[in-house]
Amino acid sequence: MAKNGRLYLIPTTLGPSEPLEVLPISVKKRIENIGIFIVENEKSARRFIKKIVPRKSQSGLKIYVLDKYTSELESKAFLDPCLRGADVGLISEAGVPAVADPGANMVMLAHQKQIQVIPLVGPSSIILAMMGSGLNGQNFSFNGYLPIDRQERKKKIKFFEKHSRLTQQSQIFIETPYRNQKLFNELKAVLTPTTYLNISMDLTLPTEYVKTLQVKDWKNENPDLHKKPCIFIFHKY
Repeated sequence: MAKNGRLYLIPTTLGPSEPLEVLPISVKKRIENIGIFIVENEKSARRFIKKIVPRKSQSGLKIYVLDKYTSELESKAFLDPCLRGADVGLISEAGVPAVADPGANMVMLAHQKQIQVIPLVGPSSIILAMMGSGLNGQNFSFNGYLPIDRQERKKKIKFFEKHSRLTQQSQIFIETPYRNQKLFNELKAVLTPTTYLNISMDLTLPTEYVKTLQVKDWKNENPDLHKKPCIFIFHKY
C-alpha cells in the first residue's frame, strides 16, 4: 500500500516584501518540491510561487482554488493526491494558513483522512501584534470582526472590555481595511480612558507601525490606518 503524501501549510508574506526577508529558506525548499497547491486566489498564489522560486515551471503546477465559492463536495477531493502519495501545499492569501483563514477546514479534512499535516514557520500578523503590544501574552483571545451595526458593535466592545478586566485577557480584533479608521475612532470613544489599546499596522513592511497607549493618550494620536492591514488589541487592567 502506497504511503500517503503530506499536507504542508505554507506561509506567505504579509505584504509586498521580499519573501526570504520574512520567510525561512525551508519554505522555499518545500515549494521547490511540491507541484500541487490549494490556494485562495490562483493569481496571487502563482505570483508568490514565482517570486520565491523563479525557475519553477508555472505550467506544470496543479492549482485547486479554495474560496467562498468552492463547494464542500468539490473541496473534499482536493486532498485526493495525498492519498495517492503526492505532497500538497496549502497557501494562505496572506500570512499563515488556517489562522483567520479558510484553510482550517482543509486541515481538519487532512486529519480525518489520516494525512500528515506539517505547518511551516512564517509571519502571523496576530502573533506579531501580540508580541509587540506589551499586553498579556499569557492570556489572549482572537475575536475576528466586530459587528457592522454601530449599536451592536458598541455593545460588543463594552462586553469584551469587561471580559478583559474580569479575566485579564487581551482582546484581539481585525477589520476590513477601509473601515479601520472608523473602528479606531469608535474604540477611542467607547473604551474607558485607562484601557490599553494597541494598533499594529503594516507588520513586516518598511511602513510598520506598532504602538500601545492608554485610550486617553490615543486622543492626541492620529495614525493613518485607511486601507492598511491592521490588528487591534485592547486590555483592561
